[in-house]
Amino acid sequence: MKRVSYRRKREGKTDYNKRLKLLKSGKPRLVVRKTNKQIILQIIKYGEEGDKVIKSVVSKELRKHGWQLNLKNIPAAYLTGYLLGKKVKINDELIVDIGLQEKGNRLFAAVKGAVDAGLKIRHNPEVFPKENLIIGEHIQKYFESSKNSIQFSQYKKLNVKISEQIKNVKNSIDKVAR
Repeated sequence: MKRVSYRRKREGKTDYNKRLKLLKSGKPRLVVRKTNKQIILQIIKYGEEGDKVIKSVVSKELRKHGWQLNLKNIPAAYLTGYLLGKKVKINDELIVDIGLQEKGNRLFAAVKGAVDAGLKIRHNPEVFPKENLIIGEHIQKYFESSKNSIQFSQYKKLNVKISEQIKNVKNSIDKVAR
C-alpha cells in the first residue's frame, strides 16, 4: 500500500525535513519571503498550538519613510530588513528561514539589513550581496543608460539618486527607532 505524502510537500511548498531542523534549534526564526510586489519579513517563535509571529514588516512600510521606488529590489529588501531590526527588541539569536529558495540576493540583502540594524543572526557574510548592489548602483547605471525605457519612467520622473534615497530612508528609520 502506497502512502500519500503531505499536500504541501506534493505541491512543493514545504520541505518538512528542513522545517524540522529549524524547529529543533529552539530559536526564533527570521522568515524572509518575496512576493510579486514586495518583501515580507517576520520573526516567528514556535509554539505547541502553532507558530507565533512576534513582529512582521513588509516593504510597503518603507513608503512612510520616504522610499519612492520599487518595493522588491535589493535596496528595498535591505531597507526592509533594517526596518525590522530597528523595530524589534529581541535578545535571542535568530535563525534564518528562507523557505525553499536556496539563492537570492534580495533574500540575503534583507538578512544583511537585519544584521546591520543589530539583530543577532548566525550568518555567513559571503552570501550577502556586494555593497554596490545594496546601494543600487547597478539599477542607477542601467536606468541612466536606457534612454526611453518605460520600465524606469518612475525613476526618471523623480530624478532620484538611489544611493541618496537609501541614506535618507535609513536616517528616517533611525529617527523613529530612537
